[in-house]
Formats: sequence, C-alpha cells, structure tokens
Amino acid sequence: MQVSESPKKRVVVVYWKGNHDNPFEVFSSLKNFCLSYKEYNYNTLCNYLSKEKIAYDNEKVRIERKNVFLKPKTTQSYERKIMPVVRRVSLKAADDYMHDLSYWLTKTPLERLSAVTFLIRQSLKKGQRLDKTKMARTKLKI
Repeated sequence: MQVSESPKKRVVVVYWKGNHDNPFEVFSSLKNFCLSYKEYNYNTLCNYLSKEKIAYDNEKVRIERKNVFLKPKTTQSYERKIMPVVRRVSLKAADDYMHDLSYWLTKTPLERLSAVTFLIRQSLKKGQRLDKTKMARTKLKI
C-alpha cells in the first residue's frame, strides 16, 4: 500500500499539555500559529521543525507538522455502481392500473385530494382559479 504524500500539504498540530478541555489545535501554517501566540518565535520553530522533522516539545506544548491526506490511503478502488431500475415497455402494454390503484388506496383521502388539486393547479394559468361548479358535495348518511 503506497501513498503518494505531497510535502506541500501539511498542517501544524499543537498539543497543549495543561489544557484538558481542548488539548489540540490545528493551524494551516506555522506563521498563523506564531501570530496567534506571540510568545513563540517563528524562526526558532521553523528551524526546529524543519530539521529531521522532529516535534518541538517543552513542558507546556508539543508542536509538530503533519501531512494532510487528500485521497484515501488504500490503493484498491472501491467504485460504487448504482444500477438504474428501468422497465421499458410500450405505454399500452404497461398495464399499471392495478399497481396504481393499490398505491392510491394506501393513501388517505386527504392525501389523494391534495394530489388531485396539485395536478389541476399545474394545468391552470397564472391567476386562473379552479372551476368548482362541477364538484358536488355529498354527505354520508350513517
């Protein structure tokens, strides 16, 4: 398993030894760290971290550079394939009446009515209203 690491893609990881609530901080560059914490000298840390790639370590803090991996480490490619579910038939031969009926019977009457009004609204022009003169309410007698 070989990983091609780019030396340009590195971050500065800071471990504060006395801070138990938030012991780690990550900076995009050593300069940003030194601008945030004035007590640390940029040139000193840069010389220390560049030689032999060992971490700067004292009683308060441990500072080291770490590589950022932009791609997975594994060389095996797990390519997911999503297969489309398609059924090609002519419209006359589809015969989806029973399937459609069973689907709509699972819905409540309110959901069916809202679906019908949604379809009607799509065919209406802007400002046009639904003609309700053709509709009649019938009361169910129990």
